[in-house]
Formats: sequence, C-alpha cells, structure tokens
Amino acid sequence: MLNTLRTYTDQQRHDYVLKKYILNSQTSNQKRDIDIIREGHRFLWDDESKPQSWEERLVRKYYNKLFKEYCIGDLTYYKNNKIGLRWRTESEVISGKGQFQCACVKCEERTELRTWEVNFAYLERGEKKNTLIKIRLCPQHSTQ
Repeated sequence: MLNTLRTYTDQQRHDYVLKKYILNSQTSNQKRDIDIIREGHRFLWDDESKPQSWEERLVRKYYNKLFKEYCIGDLTYYKNNKIGLRWRTESEVISGKGQFQCACVKCEERTELRTWEVNFAYLERGEKKNTLIKIRLCPQHSTQ
C-alpha cells in the first residue's frame, strides 16, 4: 500500500487521503465533540450534580467556560412569544457584545443601553424551569 502511494502524483495522493480518511469519517456514525455538547447542553447546571460520563464532563467543561453574567438574545420571533437566550462566549465578552453593545444577535447599537433583569421561563428536557437573567438592550429592542 505504501509503495503504491509513492507512485501516485500529488493530486492522486491528495484525493486518496481525502476519500479514505476525511470523507469516510463524516459519513459514519461517529459523534464529534460539538455533537455531544449540543445533545447534552443545559441552560443552567446544578452545582451539586456530578457528571457521570465523559460526555457529561465534556458538556460541563464547555458550560464552565461560558460567561454567565449577561445573556445574548434572539428576538426575531418575540411577537409569537418565542425568545432565544444563551450565555456569552469569550469572544463576545472581549468585543463587548451583550454588555457595551445591544445583546440582540443582529444589533450593533452601543448607545442608551438599558439593563433588564427578567424571569426567564423555559422548557428543558421536558421539565419546566425558570431563572433570573440579565440582558442589555438598546431602546428599539427594549420596547419589543
């Protein structure tokens, strides 16, 4: 096999590796880390709960890296009473998104921001939960 690869041109060797290793791994049932994080995600974790499996430890490790002072919100469907909230990532904290800039996903406004502390009720894994969250919005999104 190795001798055969040496006789290939650079393009043929590239195509072989791409087909054999890269494309096969994408079509298999293997889960990537991001798939595990998406499946096991929780908005809030109990401090007392201990992760039982490596998947739960991975999800918990990702959760611990999030900045949980202010939320980022998607207010696209606010008229249908559907609002998406999530915690900020490191890059958003560095850029000031959600604290010095409107927390609405697509808004770039930086002036006249208001801080709202609201009771956020949500459904997670079939269980109703609620928590207080803080979000900073511009005047346009505050009236929504």
